[in-house]
Amino acid sequence: KILADYIKGKGREVEITAEPTAHPTGKLIRKILSGEVKSTPWALASLFLSDRIIHNTDPEDGIEKMLSEGKTVISDRYYYSTFSYQGHETDLDWAMNMHFSCPEVRRPDLVLFLTMAPEKCIERIRANRPDEAIEIYENTESLTKISRQFDTVFSILNEDENIVYIDADGTIEEVSERLFEAYDTYCGE
Repeated sequence: KILADYIKGKGREVEITAEPTAHPTGKLIRKILSGEVKSTPWALASLFLSDRIIHNTDPEDGIEKMLSEGKTVISDRYYYSTFSYQGHETDLDWAMNMHFSCPEVRRPDLVLFLTMAPEKCIERIRANRPDEAIEIYENTESLTKISRQFDTVFSILNEDENIVYIDADGTIEEVSERLFEAYDTYCGE
């Protein structure tokens, strides 16, 4: 939201989206992540792809529609998360191939990847959501493995994607300034 407000301040229209979406596939994914519905990493990765296709193509609120209207789209999570979360539990090549062979999955122009030590992530999750249940991946062991997997994924995609690591350890103001600087550097503003 802070980055969206910053970009709006530059006179651009901005839409914020998130994955999982609010569509039926996204709702099922949220039930799986909460532990309410049991699944396998393979099925979850496939569900994320299905949700991502809808995220891109929905005629009412899809990314393609927003972009065709000249809007800047900021998405909280995208296929990198599937490659890292489910990719370390399944087969990374399979997860990547199913996404990149799907013509309805758009590649982003810029990825701002906020990074922080897993222990700090858990602290923030508990501080920001004290009354909510912890999701299946929200523990130090899982987040450590997933963090390493993100590094692997980004090293594989390094030449094909514009990925900027942002140190998320700091105050909201400090992290925001890092985001703004990365955005301005990439977008030439």
